[in-house]
Amino acid sequence: MLDEEAYRRARDKAGICPFEKAILCGCCRCSLAAKHNIAEREAVSCNFMPSLELCLKLHHLLREKALFSLKLTHLQEKLPHGKEMKIQCGGLVGLEKAISGLEEVADISILVSKAIHVFGELEALPYSEIVQSVSSFAIRQRHQ
Repeated sequence: MLDEEAYRRARDKAGICPFEKAILCGCCRCSLAAKHNIAEREAVSCNFMPSLELCLKLHHLLREKALFSLKLTHLQEKLPHGKEMKIQCGGLVGLEKAISGLEEVADISILVSKAIHVFGELEALPYSEIVQSVSSFAIRQRHQ
């Protein structure tokens, strides 16, 4: 039987990527990501601490700016899987569209660096455009 607390401690130690779900589902890639297994579960950690900190900040800002579009009234520590996927995949695709006009994220770390180069700081990103992608992102339905 898996000890849930031991699993959480191992995840916390690993420097888990805030865009882990997006990477695991294949909607985005990152050259700094390292996939590994903790117990029976697959996890994604970041190999470069400064990039991890930028991604954590971007993820927090995306969650904050998308509250209304996700029909939430306040930030929650943990979101349902579907809403988290909308934030991660939709948010990164929206950022890519705002920068290059493309709808596919080739590398998250490069995208975040480009965003800072173009807009100066993560707080200055065009969140109104990005949140439109969060709202319109649709999770693929399972085949039955």
